Amino acid sequence: MPMKTMDATVATFDGVFEKFRSEAHKNKANLILFLADIDPSTSLSWCPDCVRAEPVIYKKLEASPDDVALLRAYVGDRPTWRNPQHPWRVDSRFKLKGVPTLVRWEDETVKGRLEDHEAHLEHKIDALVAGK
Repeated sequence: MPMKTMDATVATFDGVFEKFRSEAHKNKANLILFLADIDPSTSLSWCPDCVRAEPVIYKKLEASPDDVALLRAYVGDRPTWRNPQHPWRVDSRFKLKGVPTLVRWEDETVKGRLEDHEAHLEHKIDALVAGK
């Protein structure tokens, strides 16, 4: 089964997240990838760690034999993300500190996470997807 992907922004997150949660029981792994927005002047993410991690994460998830759902949640531009009151920084479910952050969502809670400095490491992505 191919990887199922949904995209959300801060503004659209609640509705998309509700759909993601309602379909979670159908998948072996449900992951949320918090990412920086694309800079329109370069057509690349403004976050170098995101540029490094995204292709590795997608490669690993697309190669998974299991049903995997991925919700890509875009945090906004750099000034928006840098605000200490950013909604996902202060959200008790996510407590984001950096991007990219890849979390495993299971039983209505975060069951594992890879922070920005480790989200590009293949063996850690494998372990997170496997629930280890």
